[in-house]
Amino acid sequence: MASRREEKERLRQLRQEAEKREAAEQRRKLLLGYAVAAVLSLAVVAGIVVVILNSGGSAGASGAAHINTNSGSTNGVPPDDRTGIAPPPVKVADLKAAASKAGCVLRLGLPNEGQTHIAPDAPTPHYKTNPPTSGNHVEPPFQQADGAYLKEPKEIDFVHSIEHGRMEIEYSPKLAKKEQLALRGLYDTLYAGTLLFPEKQMPYDVAAVTWTNMLGCPKYKGSITLDAIRDFGKATWGRFGNESVTAFPFTGPTPATPSQ
Repeated sequence: MASRREEKERLRQLRQEAEKREAAEQRRKLLLGYAVAAVLSLAVVAGIVVVILNSGGSAGASGAAHINTNSGSTNGVPPDDRTGIAPPPVKVADLKAAASKAGCVLRLGLPNEGQTHIAPDAPTPHYKTNPPTSGNHVEPPFQQADGAYLKEPKEIDFVHSIEHGRMEIEYSPKLAKKEQLALRGLYDTLYAGTLLFPEKQMPYDVAAVTWTNMLGCPKYKGSITLDAIRDFGKATWGRFGNESVTAFPFTGPTPATPSQ
């Protein structure tokens, strides 16, 4: 009997030792899982930080196109991330003189055609100027965000943008690539509160628009056209529209205070 009891005791001890080893192994695997999860979490956080830093330190701004989603929506329009050609120094700082030398049409103080908000899928209103300088437009938050775009946004989207004091630089998609890049380089010096995009419907090579104001240039003539656009921005950016230009936050050089 004693030997049986001893055998049972030996088997019980073996079973307990096996259970302890199994429990220890489970704890080891659990701790290893926690360690792996912690490493992966740190990697994700680091990746987010890198993305934010690469985008200029703001979750609302994106890359070389200066897309600022704090000011509206991209509405699926692709950004223009091309490297522009730096503009030459300003030679003609007077708006009327620059517009005249560039052969541009300057129209200031045009009638306000309305500012009623309409749905994103509403028919496009009949705007009396081309490109539009005011009129009924898309409801928030579908106003086109500040930024450079490769394709043309919907008119009802970008008309809402200029109501908020923005300036838009528009160009014919038929413009030579070098000339497009010259405008792209100009844009880099005054991008805050500004939009740049092609516009195939207008009768100009290049146009600049603010609420109720327009500079339309039938022909792109190099540096004097760039001067006219800069002068137009300094004279009209942020001063017109029914909403303050600072209602939507932005950082960077503006047409009123360009970087060069």
